[in-house]
Amino acid sequence: QVQLVESGGGLVQAGGSLRLSCAASGRTFGSSAMGWFRQYPGKERELVAAISSGGSTVYPNSVKGRFTISRDNAQNTVYLQMNSLKPEDTAVYYCAASRGSYAYRAPSFDYWGQGTQVTVSS
Repeated sequence: QVQLVESGGGLVQAGGSLRLSCAASGRTFGSSAMGWFRQYPGKERELVAAISSGGSTVYPNSVKGRFTISRDNAQNTVYLQMNSLKPEDTAVYYCAASRGSYAYRAPSFDYWGQGTQVTVSS
């Protein structure tokens, strides 16, 4: 079983930055794809960023150039650096882990964190 614990959410003004962290338990972190998703009220979770075990990354156009996902396998931690934040980035952000080495679609992720709120004020 893998447990994921997110931290780093909060309130920030538009144009500001936040860094989310996700600490993962389990011995297979290094071989797992990791992802960040967000969810708006009443909507399905959508991909924000994903990183394969080899370090390949995937971003949707909505965050490309503003958000950066990275991983530290020694610390079993994945990060999401969010810059130039916009009010439309306001959502609950979830960390996710896959049993596979490459994934970016929500159904391909097997473990989820509890979520952390990010609020961007205008």
